[in-house]
Amino acid sequence: MLPSSIQISGEPLSGAEVRDICRGLRDNAVRLLSLRGCRLCDRDFGRICRALAGATSLAQLNLNLGVVSSPSRIKQLAEALRTNRSIQSLFLHGSPLTDAGLALLNPALALHPALVALDLGDCMLGDEAINLICGLLPPDGAKSGRETLRDRAQWKHSDPGRGGVSLKELTLSANPGITPKGWSRLAIAVAHSSQVRVLNLDYNPLGDHVAGMLAVAVASSRTLEVLDLEGTGLTNQSAQTLLDMVENYPTALRSLVLAENSISPELQQQICDLLSEGEEEEEVAGGAVDTQEWGRGREPAAHQRGGSSWMCPSDPSSQMVLMTSGLGDSLLAETEM
Repeated sequence: MLPSSIQISGEPLSGAEVRDICRGLRDNAVRLLSLRGCRLCDRDFGRICRALAGATSLAQLNLNLGVVSSPSRIKQLAEALRTNRSIQSLFLHGSPLTDAGLALLNPALALHPALVALDLGDCMLGDEAINLICGLLPPDGAKSGRETLRDRAQWKHSDPGRGGVSLKELTLSANPGITPKGWSRLAIAVAHSSQVRVLNLDYNPLGDHVAGMLAVAVASSRTLEVLDLEGTGLTNQSAQTLLDMVENYPTALRSLVLAENSISPELQQQICDLLSEGEEEEEVAGGAVDTQEWGRGREPAAHQRGGSSWMCPSDPSSQMVLMTSGLGDSLLAETEM
């Protein structure tokens, strides 16, 4: 039987439902498990973690909106991730992790062999967490891992061929505790990463200074294709820097989200036109970044508010800038389950 999906949202889980979930995981009959906003006791959460540890078919795990709600649950999830080898996408958006909680998860994340998408939006993170996240974006030719020597020795003993994580999609939306110093470290890591393709930083108070550093990172990156800067406090100053970057430096960038910023429509249109022209000139084969598999469980920061959207007309595979007059219908928000 082909693996199936279990998707439950905002409901209390009964003991029978938890047993069914655990049975499906143990039988390798579940490819996608989404318990977004579900309520369950600590004992049942532990049972699910023990079951997913050995699951070999599970590719996507969505625990958004407070399911991982305590240090004990963070530890249980970390233990499961240390053993699991199949999860490709992990969504923890809206979990009160804090820097201390991410420190508990980090060794397991850094050594996971399959993980490519990680959503840590609205997780109350700060600069210490950014230092750990930068370790998940290794530069060219390097393996990820800020794991301790003890962690490395344990993994080498248990599985000598097991490598480190190679994140391709990273979401850090709505983490206002991160300072410009933290964002500068992330920009450096992105500039030198040989893997990351999608970076979602929406609804952080970045401002023009951080946007300038990110423009340099985009110009340096050979892989970054999607950058979401919706609602990040940008002005025409940032837009001019981004325009200069797009105009003068060949990049892999296809999608730049600038909604809900104080940027003139004229500058946005110029950026949009340049991205579209670059796509036509390069005649890149294939479509736009495939976030359907990695990012399907991403929790859009805009989900609480409505609005209309506009994006420059082009083929779906073309480069684009997304501009909206509201917060509801962004390109990347369509991936919400």
